[in-house]
Amino acid sequence: MHIMGYIGLAAVASGWIPQTYQTIKEKDCKANMQFLILNFIGSFSLMVYAFILNDLVFSILNSMTAIGAIINFYYKFNAKKN
Repeated sequence: MHIMGYIGLAAVASGWIPQTYQTIKEKDCKANMQFLILNFIGSFSLMVYAFILNDLVFSILNSMTAIGAIINFYYKFNAKKN
């Protein structure tokens, strides 16, 4: 059953890759600010919860999405200043 968790992890985490790549390439984040805030709060909270439960799949998944949100936040606030 763990394989299903890793398949889900790969699918969800890879969804952030195109957005984050585009953000870094353009040095500007076009994602909605409310989405970024809610996604980060949700991912960070779930990451902490998953670490407490020692759930590797969800710890990795939510760590990756929280990092993706942080990268997008950085470019949202520092757009075209670089």
